Amino acid sequence: MKILHVVGARPNFMKVAPVYAALAQRAKISQILVHTGQHYDAFMSDVFFQQLEIPEPDYNLGAGSASHAQQTAEIMLRIEPVILETRPDLLLVYGDVNSTVAAALVCSKLLVSIGHVEAGLRSFDRTMPEEINRILTDRVADHLFTPSSDGDENLLREGVKPEKIHLVGNVMIDTLVRLLPRAGTPEMLARLAPGGLPYALVTLHRPSNVDDPAGLRAILETLNTIAGEIPVIFPVHPRTRQVMRGIEIGELSPRLHLVEPVGYLEFLGLQRKAAFVITDSGGIQEETTYLNVPCLTVRENTERPVTVTVGSNILVGRDMGRLKQEAARILAGKGKTGSVPPLWDGKAGARIADIIQSLK
Repeated sequence: MKILHVVGARPNFMKVAPVYAALAQRAKISQILVHTGQHYDAFMSDVFFQQLEIPEPDYNLGAGSASHAQQTAEIMLRIEPVILETRPDLLLVYGDVNSTVAAALVCSKLLVSIGHVEAGLRSFDRTMPEEINRILTDRVADHLFTPSSDGDENLLREGVKPEKIHLVGNVMIDTLVRLLPRAGTPEMLARLAPGGLPYALVTLHRPSNVDDPAGLRAILETLNTIAGEIPVIFPVHPRTRQVMRGIEIGELSPRLHLVEPVGYLEFLGLQRKAAFVITDSGGIQEETTYLNVPCLTVRENTERPVTVTVGSNILVGRDMGRLKQEAARILAGKGKTGSVPPLWDGKAGARIADIIQSLK
C-alpha cells in the first residue's frame, strides 16, 4: 500500500510525525511526504522537521502565502501532478489548514481514498476559515480519525456512516509524550524569569486577534497589566510583529518580553513550566490540558471542547477584563485544573497505522 501524506503548516508537522513513524514499522507500506510550502519561512518550517525527526519531504510544492482562495487554489494546482505521478492508495491529511482541504478536494476528484487525521472537530463558527476546511475535508474523506468523542458525535450528527469513523486519540499528544523528556529548560528563562520566578507564556496568531490593530492594542495593554504581577514571555509571530509596528501604546513593562519565535522543543520547555498560558491556538489548548497547565484562550469558541470540559482550559473570549480576572485567580492559587482525556496516551499514531494496515 502506498500512502501519501500532505502537510503544510507547523501543526501538521507535529501530527504527521507519529503517524509516519508508526506506518514505517508496518510491512508492505510505502510512504510519500508532500510539503505544500504553506508555511515557507525556514524557522517556521524546517526547524520543526528537524526537531520532530520527520524525513525530508519527497516533494515541496512551494505554494507560499496568499489569500485563502489563492493559496488553496495554488496548492490544488501544484498537488494534482504529484497525485497523478505517484498514484497513492491513500491520502492522509491533517488538521484544518488550507493544505488539508486542497489536497482532499483534488484526491476526491481523482478517486483516491482519503483519510483525515483530527476529523470531526467543530467550533460551529463559520467565520473561521479553519471551520470551513474541517467541514469540507470530512465530507469527502473515507476514513475519519477522531481525537475525542465529541468528534464522533459531530460526524454522526452530520450523517457520516459509523463505519467511517475511528476514535484513535490525539496524535499531537503522541509527539508531546515522545519529546517531553528532551524539552529542557530554555536558556532564555535564566534571563527572563531568573531564579525560577513564575511566568506566563503567550502565543497568539489568529487574524481576529492579531490582524486588527485596535484589538491587538487591547491585548497588548492587558498583557502589560498582567506583566505588572508576573513576567510574561510572548514569542511573536513575524506577521504579528509587523502589525505591532503600527500600534501606539504606552511604555511597555520591562517584564513583558516580546521574543522571537522558538522551536517546538523550546516552546514545550517554556509551556511545561509556565504558571499559565494565554493563547488562541487549538494545539496549545490540547498540550496545556495534557500538561495540566492553566490555559486562558482568547477566543469565543473552540473546536476542542474537551479541553474545557475535561482539561485545564478556560475560554475568555476577547474580554480583556475577563482575561485579567482569570489571570489574577491563577496567581491567587485558584486556577483551573483538569485531567487528561481518554486515549490521549501517546499511542494514537499506532492505532491509525493498525487501521490503515487492515484496509483492503
